[in-house]
Amino acid sequence: MKEERKGEIIMYIAASIWSFFPVITILSYGRLPSLLSLAWTTIIASIFFLAIVIYKKTWNDFKNILLWKYVSGVVVFIGIFYYALYYIGLTKTTAGNAGIIALFEILTSFLFFHIIKKDHISRTHSIGVFCMIVGAVIVLAPNFHGIQAGDFIILLATFFPPIGNMFQQKAKNIASTESILFLRSILSVPIIFAIAFIMGSHVAFHQVILSLPYLLVSGVIIFGLDKILWLEAINRISVTKALALNSIAPLLTLVVAFVILHQAPTWWQITSLIPMTFGVLLLTDNLKLKNV
Repeated sequence: MKEERKGEIIMYIAASIWSFFPVITILSYGRLPSLLSLAWTTIIASIFFLAIVIYKKTWNDFKNILLWKYVSGVVVFIGIFYYALYYIGLTKTTAGNAGIIALFEILTSFLFFHIIKKDHISRTHSIGVFCMIVGAVIVLAPNFHGIQAGDFIILLATFFPPIGNMFQQKAKNIASTESILFLRSILSVPIIFAIAFIMGSHVAFHQVILSLPYLLVSGVIIFGLDKILWLEAINRISVTKALALNSIAPLLTLVVAFVILHQAPTWWQITSLIPMTFGVLLLTDNLKLKNV
């Protein structure tokens, strides 16, 4: 199997796992403020990655000073600027607005990797990216409730992941996935707690214990396994293509929400299947346009 095809399959699995994130987050938010939920989830993810590092005996990766440099870049641009701004933005807007604005990351990644860095992407794949964006907007549009202050914060947040993902790609060339993600997580924890403290987020420890089942699922599977899959995917396919394929996650979230939260999908959301299916076929080269 070609590496690119492997990357596509890995991305489908990652998108399936990420589709559980909004539902798990909603369930955990009942007891924990957003930033503290992120902080405790990151701690659990750190323990998960450390266990893999110990099992695979890849701790020698940490001797490479260059790895610390690259991971520091990931922490700054993704762990701090992106996640902190995104979570803060969520407190000042609706989940529907946040989902739509977050799709702008696909465009910022396209600009960064294919215009600034001159990475190649075919016109067929560009059209596929556009179709995925249209499909995701159709899914989320009915929940859009006017421009709000948090929308601008989340919009600002989308400019940082492309740089962070560039550092992750560089790190992957010199170290194992689990070593990169362990460093990224453990370095992010104190910073997230500091931001939460500054934002006035406080919670009793017994509330953390009550939320532990959701935090474990989020930390081990969503922030653990899913991040491993993401790093493996962008090592095989472009970041823009991976993000476009991942934009199917909102649609998959509808299925999860229907099963767990008993929220039935709307006709708008069902209609989104048309451009999303077309986009997936274009991005995976199962459909090619003439003269494109």
